[in-house]
Amino acid sequence: MFGKKSESGSSETAKVKKKAPSAEKSTEKNADVTIGAASVAPIENIDDTKAEQAVTPPAKKKATPSPSDTTPKPKKKAAASPADSPAVIESDDDHEVTLDSGAAITETAAAPEKKKKSAKDLNADKLSAKEIDGLPAENDEGGASSMSALRIKRSHNRIWNDLRDGIDLKALARMDGKAARDEIATAVEEIARFRNLDLTQSELQQIARECADDMLGFGPLEPLLEMEGIADIMINGPDVTYIEINGKIERADISFRDNAHLVTICQRIVGAIGRRVDESSPICDARLPDGSRVNVIIPPLAVDGACMTIRKFAKDKLTLEKLIDFGAVTPSCAKLIMAIGRSRVNVLVSGGTGSGKTTMLNCLTRYIEQGERIITCEDACELQLQQPHVVRLETRPPNLEGVGEVNMCDLVKNCLRMRPERIIVGEVRGPEAFDLLQAMNTGHDGSMGTVHANNPREAISRMENMIAMGGFNIPVLAIREQIASAVSVIIQVQRLRDGSRKVTHVTEITGMEGEVVTLQDLFVLDMQGETADGKLITTQRSTGLRPKFYDNARQFGVEQLVLDAMEEAYG
Repeated sequence: MFGKKSESGSSETAKVKKKAPSAEKSTEKNADVTIGAASVAPIENIDDTKAEQAVTPPAKKKATPSPSDTTPKPKKKAAASPADSPAVIESDDDHEVTLDSGAAITETAAAPEKKKKSAKDLNADKLSAKEIDGLPAENDEGGASSMSALRIKRSHNRIWNDLRDGIDLKALARMDGKAARDEIATAVEEIARFRNLDLTQSELQQIARECADDMLGFGPLEPLLEMEGIADIMINGPDVTYIEINGKIERADISFRDNAHLVTICQRIVGAIGRRVDESSPICDARLPDGSRVNVIIPPLAVDGACMTIRKFAKDKLTLEKLIDFGAVTPSCAKLIMAIGRSRVNVLVSGGTGSGKTTMLNCLTRYIEQGERIITCEDACELQLQQPHVVRLETRPPNLEGVGEVNMCDLVKNCLRMRPERIIVGEVRGPEAFDLLQAMNTGHDGSMGTVHANNPREAISRMENMIAMGGFNIPVLAIREQIASAVSVIIQVQRLRDGSRKVTHVTEITGMEGEVVTLQDLFVLDMQGETADGKLITTQRSTGLRPKFYDNARQFGVEQLVLDAMEEAYG
């Protein structure tokens, strides 16, 4: 056995020493290694031509060059046809000599495979030929910007992976916001320097800010949350986001890495107030730290990916003075609304989705006396009251076992035991309407709430329907009498077709005539025309009718505001 193996080994050595091996045997790995090992020493001290002569044996037969072979080749590479003997490729970057069998011998002749892998890692942020072919040329319109965007994206992904694996998140959580962001920025610069990434200082700052937003904030949403003028943010999956700005809906130039990234941001938002969103509970209402309302719905209910809607509040609190500047109300109408807030009359703010009901409710609460005890009940706390004596209550969804739910009816009933002077229900949408009416009729004057309706008459019908939802066996006439005696004023707000939000009606409930609730309009919105750019020209017109709550206004010393508001109709 040993004798046969020795004979085989001697025959293979004899084949290698021959000057003209066949093409098939020249590609064998053992033969290449033998040639390479014999050629390492002389290659280090000779130039490219001598190295090629030392390593490459002469071919048996010289092939006739094709027309394409006459094209000049780069000096640093010498390529051979498959029929020829092994070729040598020497690179200026790492001085690597490669044989046609795929083996690589460096000047140090140590661990060639590790060196090749390291070289690939260091250049992973560069664009591949396939990605470059898919982009437009730099002289094309938008070509250079597309190339730059892809380069930044690849660098961002590279830095993010290193940062996520290397940074100490526990230590980062113990820092304050500014110190944590500075630490992330320093780490990003170190990674970019170590990886030798081709990034400018402004691009590094942008990547550092995005990484800090992902780790400490709400990821790609941070720029939109900081931007003034945005009323709503609507996320329809990881790649599609719309915003409402200045009354118009337009697409935002942000995206999430994938659906898992978006779901993580959703869970971070709802988890901050002790709620959860997952496959077992895929719908959740929450709020941001500034009070902005958030609704989240995730797969499997959301087919195209997680969806999130944010009703964003302005950092500067809106007041009636600012609404006058925006053209939402006229000065005369604003005076009447001030008197309504001061006179402790029960108010319903009615309107459609996104019409400004909560904003109007916030403006009304500004005129509540500082010493009054106010209790608010909401699904997600979004009212912004400036009074010192305020108790805020919030509903709670059921837990994993389906128990522990606290609904709006429970909160309103509990309010009656907390010695409130005013009860404010953020949104009346169910049987809690009956409890609110009872509170208004039992000494809690000045209570307020919002309801979804298109006009004041429909608001009354909506209240009737919501009371019927509770299963109360009460005649319709009794319900209407309850509404007529409890509610004093309905303020109707509406979002017009040009995107502006206006007060369309200030209507007073005067009582009952038979089975019909009687109303009288104090202010109505008049359409006067339209500008060339599509803006509606409107104004609030006073009807000149004396309100029924005028006696209340006299008790609280604001009757002059009511008279000034009425004066417009006779001036």
